[in-house]
Amino acid sequence: MKWLELAPLLLRGRLALARAGAPLCIAVALMVAGMASWLWLVPQHAAVRPVPAQPLPALVTAPAAPTANQNLADFYAVLGPQRYAEQQVKVLFDLAAKNGLVLNQGEYKTARDVASGVTTYQITLPVQGPYQAIWQFALQALRTMPFAALDEVAFRREQIGEPIVEARLRLTLYLKDGGA
Repeated sequence: MKWLELAPLLLRGRLALARAGAPLCIAVALMVAGMASWLWLVPQHAAVRPVPAQPLPALVTAPAAPTANQNLADFYAVLGPQRYAEQQVKVLFDLAAKNGLVLNQGEYKTARDVASGVTTYQITLPVQGPYQAIWQFALQALRTMPFAALDEVAFRREQIGEPIVEARLRLTLYLKDGGA
């Protein structure tokens, strides 16, 4: 009697397996095997006793934070000398030529903050060349002049396939009074 009740269920199961196909059947079998092995390993893992924790070594203390006066002295030490600002422009033109860029003429604007004694020299440079060369030029300028900041970069290309890009870079040089 029980066999007659199970026959329709077995038939439905066989039909479902035939519709699912071999890949799904294999995946289900692997999943069942994985769950069985996981259930077998969990009780064994729980029986393993944890290793007693070793005491932590003494922590290394961080160096003391610099004072406000030290931070200010470090800031002024990085500034470029104001009397050599025009030479820094020449450095930019040399770096552009080294990277194969066309650099015709730039716009220059100075400003002075009397309270801090810092002069800013803002330089806007229109350049033409390959995209990668423009970025190399910008990064080399920042490495060469650590007192410079790259404020803006704008790219323009007439057609998408052109290798030459027109770019406009705006750099600010932060300068201090005094000699070298």
